[in-house]
Amino acid sequence: MNIHEYQAKKLLAGFGVPVSKGEPVLAASDIDSAVDAMPGPVYVVKSQIHAGGRGKGKFKELAADAKGGVRVSFSAEEAKTNAHEMFGKTLVTAQTGPAGKQVNRLYIEDGADIDKELYLSILVDRETSKFSFVASTEGGMDIEAVAHDTPEKIHTVAIDSLQGITDADVAKLNAAFELDGVAAEDGKTLFPTLYNAFVDSDMSLLEVNPLVILKDGHLRVLDAKVSFDGNAMFRHPDIAELRDETEEDEKEIEASKYDLAYVALDGDIGCMVNGAGLAMATMDIIKLYGAEPANFLDVGGGATTEKVTAAFKIITSDPNVKGILVNIFGGIMRCDVIAEGVVKAVQEVGLNVPLVVRLEGTKVQEGKDIINNSDLNVIAADDLDDAAQKIVKAVKG
Repeated sequence: MNIHEYQAKKLLAGFGVPVSKGEPVLAASDIDSAVDAMPGPVYVVKSQIHAGGRGKGKFKELAADAKGGVRVSFSAEEAKTNAHEMFGKTLVTAQTGPAGKQVNRLYIEDGADIDKELYLSILVDRETSKFSFVASTEGGMDIEAVAHDTPEKIHTVAIDSLQGITDADVAKLNAAFELDGVAAEDGKTLFPTLYNAFVDSDMSLLEVNPLVILKDGHLRVLDAKVSFDGNAMFRHPDIAELRDETEEDEKEIEASKYDLAYVALDGDIGCMVNGAGLAMATMDIIKLYGAEPANFLDVGGGATTEKVTAAFKIITSDPNVKGILVNIFGGIMRCDVIAEGVVKAVQEVGLNVPLVVRLEGTKVQEGKDIINNSDLNVIAADDLDDAAQKIVKAVKG
């Protein structure tokens, strides 16, 4: 689960993290009062969307040379003008795709007297099975580009979860950031605080880009991107309430109601599979034969007929779907349950695109009998390779 920058900063401030003074704007009518609440004379107006690259983004409705989604203003009137111009517009960044995202929230923030920008993140390191800090002196930039062009400027500090962050870890981070004096002293407090916030809140990612050294030598978190482990939100109802569903795909929201693992993609072949690994393999082989998957959908091992029906409806609700591939290898999941769900869904919503079904495993014959006796226009497949070729051929005519 992702949250907005202003929500992340409020959460981090509760742990004692130094952030700038700021006011969220949830309606255009709140803009003037939010700006007036800032001390000035420098104001920063920030679009609040779940995507990076806001500063370099462009608004669809504005001229090509218009400022981006993060604007520094040098008077209250300029800040208000920028905010009114940005609110409600569609911001397109490198991460939103060409469709962009509508800016329904802004964050008006007090300006900062910046001396140097740094990059910091904490993430779950799959290679070491530890939480790791990623640190770089190249803050405010695309960290992927830094890693590609100057990998020596990226430093990783893995934290032993049993010990927690130690003085030695902090020293490594101070060295990676080349901090000394006041900034190094701040690091001794800030880095453990960020680590504790990460662990205590069940975050999966905490990215601060930039972490800044101010002219007075102190550190401040100037931007914050936070993602949480959705499976842990039952422990944090206060954080779960921060979810902004307007930033999410409607199909993904619907899938979450049925505990389905669903991710919308840009292709035209809808997939219903059981098991994340098989789902990835199914998407890969669709691409191998020259087409693109429209979604990742894992119905899981304990799916009921109702869940399968809901999954099928979600797939067919995507107007980009030109064909559907059902690929089930029944272990815990029974093929007859999948078949019943597919038949029920088709009876309720209809079927206007080609449907290829590959069933194998537990109750496979019962599942095939249900499909064959349903009068559905289904293309049967013998194995995954056969299924992928048939659905791609059906979609491409």
